[in-house]
Amino acid sequence: MAIRKIAVVGHPILRTVARRLTREELLSEPIQRFIDDLVETMRDANGAGLAAIQVYEPVQICAIEVKDNPRYPYKPNVPLTVLVNPEITPISAETFENFEGCLSVPDLRGVVDRVTEIRVRAWDRHANEIDQVVRGLTAGTYQHEVDHLHGKLFLDRVRDTTTLCTWKEFERHHQASFAERARALVARFGS
Repeated sequence: MAIRKIAVVGHPILRTVARRLTREELLSEPIQRFIDDLVETMRDANGAGLAAIQVYEPVQICAIEVKDNPRYPYKPNVPLTVLVNPEITPISAETFENFEGCLSVPDLRGVVDRVTEIRVRAWDRHANEIDQVVRGLTAGTYQHEVDHLHGKLFLDRVRDTTTLCTWKEFERHHQASFAERARALVARFGS
């Protein structure tokens, strides 16, 4: 396993639409090794998720995991989940304001509207079918990572640019109120 370099905003790879994988490609040794690298890189950076495109591989793979993450103390734990060729369908019209950051947009956060309930269809890393409903704050994490696979950053979804702030200013002025709203969302949906 290896820790890979993470692309930052401005690099053209982040605006690329990732290509879908065949089952044969997914099960190949190089892709399986890549998935190990992706997970190791995400964990090393204390990310809640990481998309392949963020480490310069334009394929439809992303990893999500939250385990008492110090960057996101208000997020519920999510077991390691690898999504391959994911498709997200909103199953609710309800949205919530999510104060997002990104490993590819260092030291910047902003408010993004995310759907509270989604259906996720994908393969796991072994090409087994995933078909699940994801709710609450965790649904926001899934939407953020899948956006990367379509060449989108959270910055594209910030409708009020006055919400943009550095991590330090987020912690100083916004984290307490956002964490309170996030905990209420987690209590409501269990995730």
